[in-house]
Amino acid sequence: MAPVFSHGDLRLYLLSLLDESPRHGYDLMQALADRTGGTYTPSAGTIYPRLAKLEEEGLVTKTVDGRKTVYAITDAGRAEVAARAGELEGIQSDLADSVRLIAQEVRGSVREAMRSLRADLAAASKADRDAPARPHEDDERSAAREQLRRAEAAVTEFRTQVRADMRTHVARGGQLSASAVDAFIEAMDAAARELTRGLRG
Repeated sequence: MAPVFSHGDLRLYLLSLLDESPRHGYDLMQALADRTGGTYTPSAGTIYPRLAKLEEEGLVTKTVDGRKTVYAITDAGRAEVAARAGELEGIQSDLADSVRLIAQEVRGSVREAMRSLRADLAAASKADRDAPARPHEDDERSAAREQLRRAEAAVTEFRTQVRADMRTHVARGGQLSASAVDAFIEAMDAAARELTRGLRG
């Protein structure tokens, strides 16, 4: 993608933002992201060295406000912004063009990705249509898997219901005798044995 700011333009643009109002570093990064429609979000490593250079040149000052460092433009900074108003106007125009170009590139990438996805889906659909019919064994396996899902769902439902009934019974002060639990376990074992015999034919 084309760069948003040409060499040296970011410095002047930062000054113009500070000419609007004092800001801390994060505010400047957010302002740049907002002005570029989110297509350019500078890092702290991009912003703070430039702010330090502007301070060194006497164009901005900084004050510490709690945990934030606020930067403000000086009279010398305002004078530079005023003297370079024509350049700033050109930067703003170039910025709009650059953002527009980036947006076009993004839209082009999205369209290409969508075309590729549609082609992949069409190829997959054709492969499914052209695939030979599955043998009878596959149908039997599919039916067996369906019955397995039914059995597992029934076991889960039974387990949930029995647990809820026993807990409710005990919570209401009911008794759960050892003989009742033994009878329940024996019935479960008998059901398991019956199922095993059925599976073995």
